Amino acid sequence: MPHTAVNAAEPSAGQSRPSMLRLYADLTKIRLSVLVVVTASVGAIMASGPEIAWWLVLWTTIGTLLSATAANAINQVMEVRRDALMERTHDRPIPSGRLSAVHGWVVAVLLGYGGIFTLAIMVNFFAAGLALLTLLLYVLAYTPLKVLSSFNTLIGAIVGAIPPLIGWVAVRGTIDAGGLVLAALLFLWQLPHFLTLVWMYRDEYDQAGFRMLPSVAGGDRVIGEASLISALLLIPLALMMTSLKLTGVLYVAAAILVGLWFVWKCLVFYRNPSREHARSAFLTSLAYLPIVLLFMVLDRSPMPLQQPVMLTPATLDQP
Repeated sequence: MPHTAVNAAEPSAGQSRPSMLRLYADLTKIRLSVLVVVTASVGAIMASGPEIAWWLVLWTTIGTLLSATAANAINQVMEVRRDALMERTHDRPIPSGRLSAVHGWVVAVLLGYGGIFTLAIMVNFFAAGLALLTLLLYVLAYTPLKVLSSFNTLIGAIVGAIPPLIGWVAVRGTIDAGGLVLAALLFLWQLPHFLTLVWMYRDEYDQAGFRMLPSVAGGDRVIGEASLISALLLIPLALMMTSLKLTGVLYVAAAILVGLWFVWKCLVFYRNPSREHARSAFLTSLAYLPIVLLFMVLDRSPMPLQQPVMLTPATLDQP
């Protein structure tokens, strides 16, 4: 039987109620939010010239964190009924009854305004606009589509690809090739990362009424193929950062080695789909991204920032 909100809200004997700080951390999916923030911070660092503006990176990190936690909190408010039906999510603060939906909504709105205004005031309006776009796509497109179409996975991957662009435009004020490659890397990485997770919990997603790939005819086969192809494409895509002269040889070696490891795990899952192999590929995805981003930053080859061209009568007269 699925756990009800009432039953889940009652702590067992000897078990104390969690603190409000812990409830807020669960409401905002703080660990997932931190991963989002890391990608934004890396985007800002990689976009920097020889001198990194650490205060700008800090404000970008804070603003992105507030925006990401807001999106996650709103998602939980919207999906409270379905979360209560899933073993993996029934103990979240709202479906368990430890926080009310109104309480969660107020927290989410405050976090959202805080994040957007922080980026707009302390960084720039371009970064704030991208953060707002991410929030709206997550709440108005990805979340509703989860019960309508399996294409929600692609929308979710687009949402996850925007945060590094927030960091990029925070420094450069524009989107260029380096930022696009970094965003594409995040987009591709999310496909095997999320699809293997969906495969592991496909029965729970079906029970809650979510339209995920396993529920579509041939979906299991597509998940294996998509995970393997995405992992294969990650290797040349990651190396494009070096082609753009943004990283060095150490990063190349790390990206190839960890990329081949990820490909192998996805290949094993593709050839023999099982919960064990899906979990192995999923855990490898959790290791892949931090390793690649870490070596990207450690082996950064800073490119000089281009100064904006001011349109004056003198520049207009130049050929």
